[in-house]
Amino acid sequence: MKRSEKAVKIAAMLEEFYPETPVPLDHENNFQLLVAVLMSAQTTDLKVNEVTPSLFAKAPTAEAMVKLSVETILNDIRQVGLAPTKAKNIRRLSELIMERHDGLIPQTFEELEALPGVGHKTAGVVMAQAFGVPAFPIDTHIHRLAARWGLSNDTTVVRTERDLKAVFPKEIWNKLHLQIIFFGREYCPARNHDLEQCPICSWAATKKRIAQEKKR
Repeated sequence: MKRSEKAVKIAAMLEEFYPETPVPLDHENNFQLLVAVLMSAQTTDLKVNEVTPSLFAKAPTAEAMVKLSVETILNDIRQVGLAPTKAKNIRRLSELIMERHDGLIPQTFEELEALPGVGHKTAGVVMAQAFGVPAFPIDTHIHRLAARWGLSNDTTVVRTERDLKAVFPKEIWNKLHLQIIFFGREYCPARNHDLEQCPICSWAATKKRIAQEKKR
């Protein structure tokens, strides 16, 4: 089966599994979304949602966040991975948002990625979920599933993003990236996964891929 044919079938199946795609990270404005996505690196969304209420109660906006010390921010987010670095980045990006963007979240990849702690994936999530700009942020779930399904070759996230954008229509990217994440969490884990029993891997993965994962 060609990649393009797989893509059509996968998109249809994921739409049946997940017709609704609520944003996993709790937030009340675009600034909070940016901070939550930044914190989600090497941390589960569940853990981020546990620690953000206390922080956002103190500082719901960039203007309020710059009034907090790095130590205060760190105290609230200590449970997330790489917390000391993230606390510094949250404080500094808040300053830059005030200085460069009048307190508003910038609406281009270039400006977002110029903020400390904001990489291409984080910028993509914000562009997609805050502004509705078509993007395909690649997280570990999407990178893993794209390789298992034979839609990319498992080399780099840059390659995976390019390959997925090539086979899926732009108008479904924003919803589809969440659908793939949800499917990965529920049906297609990284470890101890029987591809032959998976609703999608069972027909989309190559025999070689199935054999490789059995040996792990």
